[in-house]
Amino acid sequence: MKAALFAFLCGMAAAAGNEPRVRLPASRADLLQGQKLFEVHCARCHGAKGEGSRGPALNRPKLPRATDDAALLRIIDEGIRGTEMPGAGAMNDREEKLAAAYVRSLGRIPAKPVPGDPAHGAEIYRSKGCAGCHSIQGEGGVAGPDLTVIGTSRSAAHLRESVVEPDKAVPEGFLLVTVTPKSGPSVTGVRVNEDSFSIQVRDNAGRSYSFSKSEVTNVEKQRGKSSMPSYKGQLSETELTDVVAYLASLKEREKP
Repeated sequence: MKAALFAFLCGMAAAAGNEPRVRLPASRADLLQGQKLFEVHCARCHGAKGEGSRGPALNRPKLPRATDDAALLRIIDEGIRGTEMPGAGAMNDREEKLAAAYVRSLGRIPAKPVPGDPAHGAEIYRSKGCAGCHSIQGEGGVAGPDLTVIGTSRSAAHLRESVVEPDKAVPEGFLLVTVTPKSGPSVTGVRVNEDSFSIQVRDNAGRSYSFSKSEVTNVEKQRGKSSMPSYKGQLSETELTDVVAYLASLKEREKP
């Protein structure tokens, strides 16, 4: 029995080792086709040149989730569960390979440096109390998104927009609500979960609440509204540039 199991596992390992590697198109014409497909299907979230926007930047030599071309194709085809990345149902296999080839080509283009002074931006970040809502490397609040590697997942332009016009940068699935119970004060915060019978909310202080809908008089849903205040007019142009430079510097370390 053990010998049979060992032989089976060895056969599986051999089969995996003999799996053909994915070959992506590489001609100039192929890359131009891939670029057109990228602009139609991907640029809205990842930026016209893969510099990042609502989705992560793709203009890097190494992509953490797509360590090889087979993984990249799977992500394009299936999306990433639990994120805003959908599968590419509108593209056929050939088109997915063309788009993947173009994505790989973006990693060979030198990235433009983000202007500003990150060190000064870090000082402004701390002085404005941003850590009350946001966490970096486990330190800070939990009401807002974790910013530990925000520079990897968002472009400088998107970060700037998030600071001055946060309502325009609300991620899909985010919903600010105000729950008014039959007894007790109203609670405003981010909807964490909701079903037919209950709703769970987390306020700006990070406190969690659970309400039974039978005990609630009203649930006001503020779609497209962010709980983050706008810093437009509260920061000078230089301060804003430095804060964005600091946020853009918060990146995931690339493995050698």
